[in-house]
Amino acid sequence: MITVHAPGKLYIAGEYAVVEPGYPAIVVAMNQFVTVTIENSYDHGTINSKQYEEMPVRWRRRGNQLIIDNRDNPFEYILSSIKYTEKYALEKHQSLALFNLNVNSQLDADDGKKYGLGSSAAVTVATVKALSEFYHLNLSKEEIFKLAAISHFKVQNNGSFGDIAASVYGGWIAYQSPDRQWLTQMLATQPLSKVIQLDWPQLSIEQLHFPKELNLLIGWSGSPASTPVLVDKIAVARSQQQDKYQQFLEASKDCLQKMIAGFKSGSSNIIKEQIAQNRHLLQQLAQFSEVVIETPKLTKLCEIAIRYGAAAKSSGAGGGDCGIAVIDADPTVKEALLRDWSLHQIQPLNFSVHSLD
Repeated sequence: MITVHAPGKLYIAGEYAVVEPGYPAIVVAMNQFVTVTIENSYDHGTINSKQYEEMPVRWRRRGNQLIIDNRDNPFEYILSSIKYTEKYALEKHQSLALFNLNVNSQLDADDGKKYGLGSSAAVTVATVKALSEFYHLNLSKEEIFKLAAISHFKVQNNGSFGDIAASVYGGWIAYQSPDRQWLTQMLATQPLSKVIQLDWPQLSIEQLHFPKELNLLIGWSGSPASTPVLVDKIAVARSQQQDKYQQFLEASKDCLQKMIAGFKSGSSNIIKEQIAQNRHLLQQLAQFSEVVIETPKLTKLCEIAIRYGAAAKSSGAGGGDCGIAVIDADPTVKEALLRDWSLHQIQPLNFSVHSLD
Protein backbone atom coordinates (compact mmCIF):
# COMPACT_ATOMS: atom_id res chain seq x y z
CA MET A 1 0.00 0.00 0.00
CA ILE A 2 1.19 3.52 -0.87
CA THR A 3 0.32 6.40 1.48
CA VAL A 4 0.93 10.08 0.68
CA HIS A 5 -0.01 13.38 2.32
CA ALA A 6 -0.66 16.84 0.89
CA PRO A 7 -1.10 19.90 3.15
CA GLY A 8 -3.79 22.52 2.93
CA LYS A 9 -3.01 26.20 2.49
CA LEU A 10 -3.88 29.73 3.49
CA TYR A 11 -3.41 32.84 1.39
CA ILE A 12 -1.58 35.60 3.24
CA ALA A 13 -1.87 38.31 0.58
CA GLY A 14 -2.36 38.88 -3.13
CA GLU A 15 -5.76 37.20 -3.47
CA TYR A 16 -7.70 37.78 -6.71
CA ALA A 17 -4.74 39.57 -8.35
CA VAL A 18 -2.82 36.28 -8.40
CA VAL A 19 -5.39 34.85 -10.81
CA GLU A 20 -3.82 37.12 -13.46
CA PRO A 21 -0.44 35.90 -14.83
CA GLY A 22 2.51 37.88 -13.49
CA TYR A 23 0.81 39.21 -10.32
CA PRO A 24 2.29 37.83 -7.08
CA ALA A 25 0.75 36.40 -3.94
CA ILE A 26 2.07 34.89 -0.73
CA VAL A 27 0.63 31.53 0.32
CA VAL A 28 1.53 29.20 3.16
CA ALA A 29 1.08 25.44 3.67
CA MET A 30 -0.67 24.34 6.88
CA ASN A 31 -0.20 21.17 8.94
CA GLN A 32 -3.67 19.87 8.04
CA PHE A 33 -3.57 17.19 5.38
CA VAL A 34 -5.37 15.21 2.76
CA THR A 35 -4.10 11.63 2.94
CA VAL A 36 -4.45 9.29 -0.03
CA THR A 37 -3.71 5.58 0.08
CA ILE A 38 -3.61 3.39 -2.99
CA GLU A 39 -3.22 -0.35 -3.44
CA ASN A 40 -3.64 -2.89 -6.21
CA SER A 41 -7.07 -4.31 -6.94
CA TYR A 42 -7.76 -7.39 -9.05
CA ASP A 43 -11.45 -7.32 -9.98
CA HIS A 44 -12.59 -3.72 -9.90
CA GLY A 45 -11.23 -0.45 -8.52
CA THR A 46 -12.80 1.76 -5.85
CA ILE A 47 -12.55 5.39 -4.76
CA ASN A 48 -13.58 6.00 -1.15
CA SER A 49 -13.71 8.99 1.17
CA LYS A 50 -15.36 9.29 4.57
CA GLN A 51 -15.64 13.06 4.21
CA TYR A 52 -16.94 13.39 0.67
CA GLU A 53 -19.72 10.79 0.53
CA GLU A 54 -22.45 13.25 1.47
CA MET A 55 -21.21 16.39 -0.28
CA PRO A 56 -24.06 18.75 -1.23
CA VAL A 57 -24.53 19.31 -4.95
CA ARG A 58 -24.27 23.01 -5.86
CA TRP A 59 -26.49 24.14 -8.74
CA ARG A 60 -27.83 27.32 -10.32
CA ARG A 61 -30.22 28.49 -13.01
CA ARG A 62 -29.32 29.40 -16.58
CA GLY A 63 -32.68 30.55 -17.86
CA ASN A 64 -34.94 27.63 -17.05
CA GLN A 65 -32.09 25.11 -17.04
CA LEU A 66 -30.70 23.59 -13.87
CA ILE A 67 -26.90 23.71 -14.09
CA ILE A 68 -24.76 21.54 -11.81
CA ASP A 69 -21.53 23.20 -10.63
CA ASN A 70 -18.98 20.47 -9.89
CA ARG A 71 -16.13 22.82 -8.99
CA ASP A 72 -16.68 22.30 -5.25
CA ASN A 73 -16.97 18.50 -5.60
CA PRO A 74 -13.68 16.84 -4.55
CA PHE A 75 -14.51 13.70 -6.55
CA GLU A 76 -14.25 15.75 -9.76
CA TYR A 77 -10.65 16.65 -8.85
CA ILE A 78 -9.82 13.05 -7.92
CA LEU A 79 -11.16 11.77 -11.25
CA SER A 80 -9.34 14.47 -13.21
CA SER A 81 -6.09 13.68 -11.36
CA ILE A 82 -6.46 9.99 -12.20
CA LYS A 83 -7.21 10.80 -15.84
CA TYR A 84 -4.19 13.03 -16.43
CA THR A 85 -1.69 11.08 -14.32
CA GLU A 86 -2.64 7.92 -16.18
CA LYS A 87 -2.39 9.77 -19.49
CA TYR A 88 1.13 10.80 -18.51
CA ALA A 89 1.92 7.24 -17.44
CA LEU A 90 0.80 5.89 -20.82
CA GLU A 91 2.99 8.42 -22.62
CA LYS A 92 5.86 7.11 -20.50
CA HIS A 93 4.98 3.54 -21.64
CA GLN A 94 3.66 2.37 -18.26
CA SER A 95 0.87 -0.22 -18.16
CA LEU A 96 -2.27 0.82 -16.32
CA ALA A 97 -3.73 -1.23 -13.46
CA LEU A 98 -6.77 -1.51 -11.23
CA PHE A 99 -6.49 0.07 -7.79
CA ASN A 100 -8.39 1.02 -4.67
CA LEU A 101 -7.93 4.67 -3.71
CA ASN A 102 -8.90 5.96 -0.26
CA VAL A 103 -9.03 9.64 0.71
CA ASN A 104 -9.01 11.04 4.24
CA SER A 105 -9.13 14.79 4.86
CA GLN A 106 -8.37 17.01 7.86
CA LEU A 107 -9.20 20.16 5.90
CA ASP A 108 -12.85 20.47 6.91
CA ALA A 109 -14.64 20.90 10.23
CA ASP A 110 -16.15 17.86 11.96
CA ASP A 111 -19.60 18.81 10.68
CA GLY A 112 -18.30 18.92 7.09
CA LYS A 113 -18.07 22.70 6.77
CA LYS A 114 -15.04 23.95 4.85
CA TYR A 115 -12.33 25.95 6.60
CA GLY A 116 -11.08 27.29 3.26
CA LEU A 117 -7.76 25.44 3.33
CA GLY A 118 -7.78 24.47 -0.35
CA SER A 119 -9.17 20.96 -0.11
CA SER A 120 -9.66 20.62 -3.88
CA ALA A 121 -5.99 21.45 -4.50
CA ALA A 122 -4.72 19.21 -1.71
CA VAL A 123 -6.79 16.22 -2.87
CA THR A 124 -5.52 16.81 -6.42
CA VAL A 125 -1.89 16.92 -5.31
CA ALA A 126 -2.26 13.89 -3.04
CA THR A 127 -3.92 11.84 -5.80
CA VAL A 128 -1.22 12.77 -8.33
CA LYS A 129 1.53 11.94 -5.82
CA ALA A 130 -0.02 8.57 -4.95
CA LEU A 131 -0.52 7.56 -8.58
CA SER A 132 2.96 8.73 -9.58
CA GLU A 133 4.37 6.34 -6.96
CA PHE A 134 1.93 3.61 -7.98
CA TYR A 135 3.10 3.85 -11.60
CA HIS A 136 6.79 4.49 -10.73
CA LEU A 137 6.88 7.82 -12.57
CA ASN A 138 9.64 9.37 -10.38
CA LEU A 139 8.22 12.88 -10.69
CA SER A 140 10.03 15.94 -9.33
CA LYS A 141 8.15 18.54 -7.26
CA GLU A 142 7.89 20.75 -10.33
CA GLU A 143 6.45 17.90 -12.40
CA ILE A 144 3.95 17.03 -9.64
CA PHE A 145 2.93 20.68 -9.47
CA LYS A 146 2.39 20.89 -13.23
CA LEU A 147 0.48 17.62 -13.47
CA ALA A 148 -1.70 18.58 -10.50
CA ALA A 149 -2.22 22.08 -11.92
CA ILE A 150 -3.42 20.64 -15.24
CA SER A 151 -5.73 18.18 -13.46
CA HIS A 152 -7.17 21.03 -11.38
CA PHE A 153 -7.41 23.37 -14.39
CA LYS A 154 -9.58 20.90 -16.25
CA VAL A 155 -12.19 21.11 -13.47
CA GLN A 156 -11.82 24.74 -12.37
CA ASN A 157 -10.41 26.89 -15.15
CA ASN A 158 -10.36 30.22 -13.27
CA GLY A 159 -7.90 29.42 -10.47
CA SER A 160 -4.29 30.50 -9.98
CA PHE A 161 -2.81 27.12 -8.82
CA GLY A 162 -1.24 28.90 -5.84
CA ASP A 163 -2.91 26.44 -3.46
CA ILE A 164 -1.41 23.60 -5.52
CA ALA A 165 2.05 25.17 -5.15
CA ALA A 166 1.63 25.33 -1.37
CA SER A 167 0.52 21.68 -1.27
CA VAL A 168 3.51 20.53 -3.32
CA TYR A 169 6.31 22.70 -1.92
CA GLY A 170 5.21 23.41 1.67
CA GLY A 171 6.22 26.35 3.85
CA TRP A 172 5.89 30.00 2.87
CA ILE A 173 5.82 30.73 -0.87
CA ALA A 174 5.89 33.78 -3.12
CA TYR A 175 3.85 32.69 -6.11
CA GLN A 176 2.91 33.92 -9.58
CA SER A 177 0.46 32.05 -11.77
CA PRO A 178 1.24 30.91 -15.32
CA ASP A 179 -0.42 32.12 -18.51
CA ARG A 180 -3.56 29.95 -18.70
CA GLN A 181 -4.25 30.85 -22.34
CA TRP A 182 -0.81 29.55 -23.27
CA LEU A 183 -1.44 26.43 -21.18
CA THR A 184 -4.76 25.81 -22.93
CA GLN A 185 -3.08 26.11 -26.33
CA MET A 186 -0.22 23.78 -25.37
CA LEU A 187 -2.57 21.14 -23.99
CA ALA A 188 -4.55 21.24 -27.24
CA THR A 189 -1.48 20.85 -29.49
CA GLN A 190 1.26 19.04 -27.53
CA PRO A 191 1.58 15.70 -25.73
CA LEU A 192 0.96 15.99 -21.99
CA SER A 193 4.46 14.76 -21.15
CA LYS A 194 5.95 17.57 -23.27
CA VAL A 195 3.77 20.25 -21.67
CA ILE A 196 5.02 19.07 -18.25
CA GLN A 197 8.63 19.60 -19.37
CA LEU A 198 8.15 23.07 -20.90
CA ASP A 199 8.88 26.32 -19.07
CA TRP A 200 5.47 27.81 -18.25
CA PRO A 201 5.37 31.56 -19.02
CA GLN A 202 4.97 33.80 -15.93
CA LEU A 203 5.04 30.89 -13.46
CA SER A 204 7.16 31.64 -10.38
CA ILE A 205 7.42 29.65 -7.13
CA GLU A 206 9.90 30.94 -4.53
CA GLN A 207 10.34 29.80 -0.93
CA LEU A 208 10.23 32.49 1.75
CA HIS A 209 11.20 32.57 5.44
CA PHE A 210 8.80 34.01 8.02
CA PRO A 211 10.51 36.13 10.70
CA LYS A 212 10.75 34.36 14.07
CA GLU A 213 9.66 37.58 15.78
CA LEU A 214 6.15 37.15 14.33
CA ASN A 215 3.25 34.75 14.91
CA LEU A 216 0.63 33.79 12.35
CA LEU A 217 -2.83 33.43 13.91
CA ILE A 218 -5.85 31.99 12.11
CA GLY A 219 -9.50 32.54 12.92
CA TRP A 220 -12.45 30.78 11.31
CA SER A 221 -15.61 32.76 10.69
CA GLY A 222 -17.79 29.65 10.84
CA SER A 223 -19.18 30.29 7.35
CA PRO A 224 -17.86 28.32 4.36
CA ALA A 225 -17.46 30.04 0.98
CA SER A 226 -17.04 28.90 -2.62
CA THR A 227 -13.85 30.24 -4.19
CA PRO A 228 -14.82 29.42 -7.83
CA VAL A 229 -18.13 31.26 -7.51
CA LEU A 230 -16.51 34.34 -5.92
CA VAL A 231 -13.79 34.42 -8.60
CA ASP A 232 -16.54 34.22 -11.25
CA LYS A 233 -18.18 37.30 -9.73
CA ILE A 234 -14.92 39.25 -9.71
CA ALA A 235 -14.41 38.27 -13.37
CA VAL A 236 -17.67 40.07 -14.21
CA ALA A 237 -16.39 43.22 -12.48
CA ARG A 238 -13.07 42.86 -14.35
CA SER A 239 -14.87 43.17 -17.68
CA GLN A 240 -17.21 45.97 -16.56
CA GLN A 241 -14.73 48.06 -14.54
CA GLN A 242 -11.51 47.56 -16.48
CA ASP A 243 -9.72 50.74 -15.38
CA LYS A 244 -10.45 50.21 -11.67
CA TYR A 245 -9.53 46.54 -11.94
CA GLN A 246 -6.19 47.36 -13.58
CA GLN A 247 -5.46 49.90 -10.85
CA PHE A 248 -6.20 47.21 -8.27
CA LEU A 249 -3.80 44.80 -10.01
CA GLU A 250 -0.94 47.30 -10.11
CA ALA A 251 -1.46 48.36 -6.50
CA SER A 252 -1.56 44.71 -5.43
CA LYS A 253 1.68 43.99 -7.30
CA ASP A 254 3.40 46.95 -5.62
CA CYS A 255 2.14 45.82 -2.20
CA LEU A 256 3.25 42.22 -2.70
CA GLN A 257 6.68 43.18 -4.03
CA LYS A 258 7.23 45.27 -0.89
CA MET A 259 5.97 42.45 1.31
CA ILE A 260 8.21 39.87 -0.35
CA ALA A 261 11.16 42.25 0.12
CA GLY A 262 10.13 42.45 3.80
CA PHE A 263 10.28 38.65 4.05
CA LYS A 264 13.73 38.61 2.44
CA SER A 265 15.09 41.32 4.74
CA GLY A 266 13.35 39.86 7.80
CA SER A 267 11.45 43.11 8.44
CA SER A 268 8.41 42.45 10.63
CA ASN A 269 7.21 46.04 10.25
CA ILE A 270 7.19 45.94 6.45
CA ILE A 271 5.30 42.64 6.43
CA LYS A 272 2.65 43.98 8.84
CA GLU A 273 2.33 47.30 6.98
CA GLN A 274 1.78 45.57 3.65
CA ILE A 275 -0.73 43.08 5.07
CA ALA A 276 -2.75 46.09 6.27
CA GLN A 277 -2.37 47.68 2.83
CA ASN A 278 -3.49 44.48 1.10
CA ARG A 279 -6.63 44.42 3.24
CA HIS A 280 -7.35 47.98 2.13
CA LEU A 281 -6.91 47.02 -1.55
CA LEU A 282 -9.28 44.07 -1.19
CA GLN A 283 -11.84 46.39 0.41
CA GLN A 284 -11.57 48.65 -2.63
CA LEU A 285 -12.01 45.66 -4.95
CA ALA A 286 -15.08 44.58 -3.00
CA GLN A 287 -16.56 48.07 -3.24
CA PHE A 288 -16.33 48.50 -7.02
CA SER A 289 -17.11 44.84 -7.80
CA GLU A 290 -20.03 44.68 -5.32
CA VAL A 291 -18.71 41.29 -4.16
CA VAL A 292 -18.67 40.61 -0.40
CA ILE A 293 -15.07 39.66 0.37
CA GLU A 294 -14.79 40.74 4.01
CA THR A 295 -17.96 39.57 5.77
CA PRO A 296 -19.07 41.23 9.05
CA LYS A 297 -17.55 38.34 11.01
CA LEU A 298 -14.21 38.77 9.18
CA THR A 299 -14.34 42.53 9.82
CA LYS A 300 -14.81 41.82 13.53
CA LEU A 301 -11.86 39.37 13.41
CA CYS A 302 -9.66 42.10 11.91
CA GLU A 303 -10.83 44.84 14.27
CA ILE A 304 -10.10 42.70 17.33
CA ALA A 305 -6.65 41.74 16.03
CA ILE A 306 -5.74 45.35 15.23
CA ARG A 307 -6.58 46.37 18.84
CA TYR A 308 -3.82 43.99 19.95
CA GLY A 309 -1.26 45.46 17.54
CA ALA A 310 -1.65 42.84 14.80
CA ALA A 311 -2.05 43.29 11.08
CA ALA A 312 -5.11 41.34 9.91
CA LYS A 313 -7.18 40.57 6.83
CA SER A 314 -9.41 38.00 5.20
CA SER A 315 -7.62 35.02 3.69
CA GLY A 316 -8.25 33.68 0.21
CA ALA A 317 -11.41 34.57 -1.68
CA GLY A 318 -13.19 35.74 1.48
CA GLY A 319 -16.95 35.63 1.66
CA GLY A 320 -16.50 33.56 4.83
CA ASP A 321 -13.85 30.95 5.65
CA CYS A 322 -10.77 32.21 7.51
CA GLY A 323 -9.05 35.43 8.43
CA ILE A 324 -5.42 35.84 9.49
CA ALA A 325 -3.55 38.02 11.94
CA VAL A 326 0.19 38.60 12.05
CA ILE A 327 1.35 39.72 15.47
CA ASP A 328 4.57 40.13 17.43
CA ALA A 329 5.55 36.92 19.20
CA ASP A 330 4.38 37.90 22.70
CA PRO A 331 2.58 34.87 24.24
CA THR A 332 0.48 36.99 26.62
CA VAL A 333 -0.85 39.27 23.87
CA LYS A 334 -1.42 36.31 21.56
CA GLU A 335 -3.52 34.45 24.13
CA ALA A 336 -5.54 37.56 24.93
CA LEU A 337 -6.31 38.09 21.23
CA LEU A 338 -7.38 34.47 20.77
CA ARG A 339 -9.66 34.67 23.82
CA ASP A 340 -11.24 37.82 22.44
CA TRP A 341 -11.87 36.10 19.09
CA SER A 342 -13.57 33.22 20.90
CA LEU A 343 -15.80 35.61 22.84
CA HIS A 344 -17.03 36.95 19.49
CA GLN A 345 -17.74 33.49 17.99
CA ILE A 346 -14.56 33.47 15.90
CA GLN A 347 -12.95 30.06 16.25
CA PRO A 348 -9.14 30.16 16.63
CA LEU A 349 -7.57 27.37 14.57
CA ASN A 350 -4.53 25.83 16.22
CA PHE A 351 -2.73 25.05 12.97
CA SER A 352 0.92 25.59 12.21
CA VAL A 353 3.00 25.98 9.07
CA HIS A 354 4.00 22.76 7.34
CA SER A 355 7.47 22.83 5.83
CA LEU A 356 8.88 20.05 3.64
CA ASP A 357 12.54 20.96 4.35
